[in-house]
Amino acid sequence: MVALVVFWSGASAQIRYSISEELKEGTVVGNIAKDLGIDLSTLKERGFRIVSGSTEPLFQVNQNDGILYVNRKIDREEVCERSSVCLINMKTVLENPLEIHYVSVEVLDVNDHSPSFPEKEKRLEIFESALPGARFQLQAALDTDGGQYSVQQYKLSHNDHFRLEVKDRGDDGKIPILILKKPLDREAVKSHILLLTAIDGGKPPRSGDMRITVDVLDINDNPPVYTKDAYSVLVNENTIVGTTIVQVNATDLDEGPNGLVMYSFGNSVNSKLRKLFDLNPVTGEIIVRGLIDFEEKDKYELDIQASDKGLAPMTSDKSVVIRIVDLNDNAPEIEVTSFSRAIAEDSRPGTTVALISVNDLDSGLNGKVLCTVMEDTTFKLMPSLQDNIYSVVTMSPLDREKHSEYDVTIVAKDAGQPSLSSVKTISVVVSDVNDNSPEFSLSPYTFYVTENNHPGASLFRVSASDRDINENAIISYQILRNGVEENKLSSFLNINPENGHILALKSFDFETLKTFQFQVVATDSGTPSLSSNVTINVLILDQNDNAPVILYPVSANGSAEGVEEIPRNVNAGHLVSKVRAYDADIGYNGWLLFSLQEVTDHSLFALDRYTGQIRTLRSFTETDEAEHKLVILVKDNGNVSLSATATVIINVVVPKEAFASSDVKSAGKDEEENSVTFYLIITLGSVSALFIISIFVLIIMQCSNTPDDSSKYLQDVNYDGTLCHSIQYRSGDKRYMLVGPRMSIGSTIVPGSNGNTLVVPEHRRRASGEVRR
Repeated sequence: MVALVVFWSGASAQIRYSISEELKEGTVVGNIAKDLGIDLSTLKERGFRIVSGSTEPLFQVNQNDGILYVNRKIDREEVCERSSVCLINMKTVLENPLEIHYVSVEVLDVNDHSPSFPEKEKRLEIFESALPGARFQLQAALDTDGGQYSVQQYKLSHNDHFRLEVKDRGDDGKIPILILKKPLDREAVKSHILLLTAIDGGKPPRSGDMRITVDVLDINDNPPVYTKDAYSVLVNENTIVGTTIVQVNATDLDEGPNGLVMYSFGNSVNSKLRKLFDLNPVTGEIIVRGLIDFEEKDKYELDIQASDKGLAPMTSDKSVVIRIVDLNDNAPEIEVTSFSRAIAEDSRPGTTVALISVNDLDSGLNGKVLCTVMEDTTFKLMPSLQDNIYSVVTMSPLDREKHSEYDVTIVAKDAGQPSLSSVKTISVVVSDVNDNSPEFSLSPYTFYVTENNHPGASLFRVSASDRDINENAIISYQILRNGVEENKLSSFLNINPENGHILALKSFDFETLKTFQFQVVATDSGTPSLSSNVTINVLILDQNDNAPVILYPVSANGSAEGVEEIPRNVNAGHLVSKVRAYDADIGYNGWLLFSLQEVTDHSLFALDRYTGQIRTLRSFTETDEAEHKLVILVKDNGNVSLSATATVIINVVVPKEAFASSDVKSAGKDEEENSVTFYLIITLGSVSALFIISIFVLIIMQCSNTPDDSSKYLQDVNYDGTLCHSIQYRSGDKRYMLVGPRMSIGSTIVPGSNGNTLVVPEHRRRASGEVRR
């Protein structure tokens, strides 16, 4: 057995080659047999080959001359993705006697990929009001090559308005930023076409392009311009109402709402002129609205204002001269002698709103005038004792919240043939009274507040509205503090009486308080005031504010440290210890993961990241240290994770020391010193007997082991011809046996893998017995 171990340790070697990617199939990498000093004549006889998986291997070896060659074209970016060093590790096998050699081939990168943008065309929209220096970040180009062959620089096509700035983010690459260097003018150029080029560091370099279209959005920077310098028109008196007498026209160079022109009378146009003439705000047509009488006036001048519909409208003024051509007739005239523009909404039916008088310069039937309210069921005219004097009174109750303003149109018509008439419209505003209580936008409110909030900071806001206006609609807020149990936490809250922002005077803790409710009262400023209240439900949300607490191991002084002793002869998979921890948070904030932060020998121990169990990865050898220090990091899964560490010192003792320590502890419970020697003798005798039996069993197994016997257990296609071993361990009430190829130094058993696990039947467990720790 000693000779076998010495031969095994000397029958392996490792060599390394370097090649470029994208080499043709059959390209020679190196002569493995020559580099390892192997006799070429024995290669085929000893079955010289590369051990590979089920996929097509990247390399093959020639058994005649020992040359390693490329089996298929290698794409470094496909094999190693973005790794800085691309190593392909292989294992070669020689039989009779068995030799294993490790070969590493480093695949060097070449510039075989061009940079490319996620989009071939990019469209940006920029207002023409943007100031020079405005920055617009663009998407970075991608290059699957790495290192110096990745994207190194960007270039922007020549233009007068933009320049390019590149921001280097280290490993994340370079980000192009478009910067405006000259103001834009949509009226001059509506769009700009740019070409952004990404260049890598190859020789010769490769590049990729992206077309950038910058659409200049309009702002309102041009006023309307009239098509004529002056407007003048002749109109007959008594022209039919609704007749278009002239049309003004103005254009605006802007687009959209900024270029949409609307027309209106200027401030100098008095109400009398507005009764005679109307202006179409869209077309600019001036229309006869009232009776035009040459005897009253023979010339009118109207100031027209053209304005666009931009956010800050621009206007232009123009005067229109209307000269009246005399005809022989007169229409009635309506005059408002007394008018109350505002009337309270709680006024009773029959309340007088206005007094009007009607006059007609004609006489007889042509001067007899009849007045009516046109198409209105809210107001009516009441004649007075004097002729041609009328009162405008209400017919029904008013409600300002339904109708806040009425346009009362009064028609005066004489009795002439053909009859003439006049129309007058008065606007009646309904004033408010406090007849509506505040109404909250929601009832009840439900808000979510994250724990550890800052005292004095605003948590949320309630809002109420009042259908009334002015003072009657001004609302103030307050928290209801009536000593009721459900409002007991209201003393820790405050509210801004003006805007309803609610502040917390203390910081909430999810672990002690998860939900509470209180009430807010909204009161208007009317006389008398009206109010309403609403219930607010507050739910506290958990934050990751509790670090994990180590429950085991814990030393006598309270620190997370512990010492474990295990025998040197334990097998792989042996449970050494288990780290236990607790987190007061919930959900992901309380989900704990374990990891090894520091370990003296990575090949000896493994840590289950979910349970915290520490198990051996392999058996101990004589060269392994007797003491091992493991620092375990326990962290939660919060957005900003919190952690704690535990230190476990593992002392590896020889079996007789472990058993002696166990016997001394158990004997101390029954006898003090008398039976110690007796148990030590039994223990040493048992260990010696087990040791001798183990040697014989191993010799018999090695002598009787044949390829036919072992093949039925090794169904893995990656089997490389090495010997087998097994590991037994317990899990709950079942015992398991791991069966797999013997692993070389540095190999590991992955925790959680059960690909080669056998379950030992219950009757075999009872028949063979168990050794309990």
